[in-house]
Amino acid sequence: MTQPADEVQELPELLADLAHSHDASTPPDAIADGLAAMVLHPDYPCLGARSVFNRERATVVVLERLATEESTTTLVEALTRFGRDTDRAGGFASLVAVFRAADVADEAEFEELLWRQLEQLHEVDHQPWDPRVSDDPGSPHFAFSVGGTAFFVVGLHPHASRIARRTPLPTLVFNLHEQFEELRASDRFDRMRDTIRRRDTELQGSLNPMVEDHGRGSEARQYSGRVVPSGWEAPVTFEADPETKPQTDSESDSKSDSETEEEAP
Repeated sequence: MTQPADEVQELPELLADLAHSHDASTPPDAIADGLAAMVLHPDYPCLGARSVFNRERATVVVLERLATEESTTTLVEALTRFGRDTDRAGGFASLVAVFRAADVADEAEFEELLWRQLEQLHEVDHQPWDPRVSDDPGSPHFAFSVGGTAFFVVGLHPHASRIARRTPLPTLVFNLHEQFEELRASDRFDRMRDTIRRRDTELQGSLNPMVEDHGRGSEARQYSGRVVPSGWEAPVTFEADPETKPQTDSESDSKSDSETEEEAP
């Protein structure tokens, strides 16, 4: 039976169709369009993500495989530029890294690859950790840092148990951490949080057991989307002297720009 023109396809059905139509050969524009279709669907619960795509504040970077040298090199450059150049006054902004050739079997494998990718990014990142956040994944003040900028990372993939985390291809969303802090300090935080949780419960049929108020527990527990036990610990640590790491091209450019500004009268 043909679906009426004015009838909106259910979100789980849309996500299943997108997953079947996306593979390692999908063009970047089609990948970006698929993400927009998902996030802007009327039932998608995350209001922040909807704002990012509605305002064209999503920077989509299409890579091949998760946790490879090639992907890491490209991604650390992109994140450094994004953190340095994004206009904070423009509202929510995210860098969305899609790995179109990544083969992920389940939530556990995705979680392993996610943390391996973050570890590799840290290993090649010459910039110091953002001083506004902790580098200890067990701390309630933790956030992942690249290029001197803190990010809240959201992992999504086709096999996620939560519908809102199901993307056609394995994906890492890097949200500017400071925008969460600013929201939390505003009078909009409680209302927005409660609305997102209500919408997610309506979509899934149950409340996400991994949801915690921002700043009350380590956000690292939420990165992969998998339900983890209370004693869970991140499989990596982020302790290294940035002076011992090689600089990427964008980091060198950033340093040169900074030095030029300091020398200017």
